Amino acid sequence: MTQGNNKVVDVIIYIFLACVALTCLIPIIHTVAISFSGKSAADAGQVFLTPIDFSISSYQKILEDKVFFNSFGVSIKRVLIGGLLNFALTILMAYPLSKSNKVFPGRNIYMWFVIFTMLFSGGLIPWYMTINKLGMLDTIWALVLPTAVPVFNVILLMNFFRGIPKELEEAAYMDGAGAWQILIKIFIPISTPAIATVTLFSVVSHWNSFFDGMILMNKMENWPLQTYIQQLVVSLDSLMNTNDPEELKRLMAVSNKTLNAAKVIISMIPILIIYPFLQRYFVKGIVIGSIKG
Repeated sequence: MTQGNNKVVDVIIYIFLACVALTCLIPIIHTVAISFSGKSAADAGQVFLTPIDFSISSYQKILEDKVFFNSFGVSIKRVLIGGLLNFALTILMAYPLSKSNKVFPGRNIYMWFVIFTMLFSGGLIPWYMTINKLGMLDTIWALVLPTAVPVFNVILLMNFFRGIPKELEEAAYMDGAGAWQILIKIFIPISTPAIATVTLFSVVSHWNSFFDGMILMNKMENWPLQTYIQQLVVSLDSLMNTNDPEELKRLMAVSNKTLNAAKVIISMIPILIIYPFLQRYFVKGIVIGSIKG
């Protein structure tokens, strides 16, 4: 293939990638535009990529609510506790399962238990009854303990561990290192890209989860952020009961469409802040994992 043909292929590839990028960006830009638009324009479907009748009423409606900040704190707490649990238990489970059945007798039996949990579930009602029986309703533990061991992440990290040369481990054993020292000083540093990848999965999963908050949290002050924004609607009662002209004007400028768009944008911000710090590890982990199979 000539150099000219190579340039043509490169141009086609860049155009294709630009189109893919636009398909990802346009919905986000559209959502931002709706969140800053007026009620009538949003409800009429007139908004595309730029706001019409610019308004920040939807954001004011959310940010002035004390429950919002409380729910934001609950989600931060959930991500920190749940993420640390996922981090520790994923590593501690993936490391022994990465060994052969000869090194870890019974490894295949444990592995079948792990696979079984991916294929079959106890069901929603037994899940709820178990959490209720343990007295975890309306506590942060109801949000983090049922998902403490993400099986998919365990398998992903286990396969990465299995790709690490055995010679490194054998050399460490010959130098007198124990299993804990090998895990902490060899496996974890080498596996930073894979660990960062599964950590990102855990953080996103905890942050975006809303259904368990609806089922397991009876009190509004215990709702995580995603549960809060799923339940937030423009209340007609608030329109009828307010005597403040400014408040009434602001509420009249809010529709469920603009409010939902504002919810989406606010819920995206923390992940957009975290992702750039983990992106280089994420990309590297995916590439290395694909090579090692």
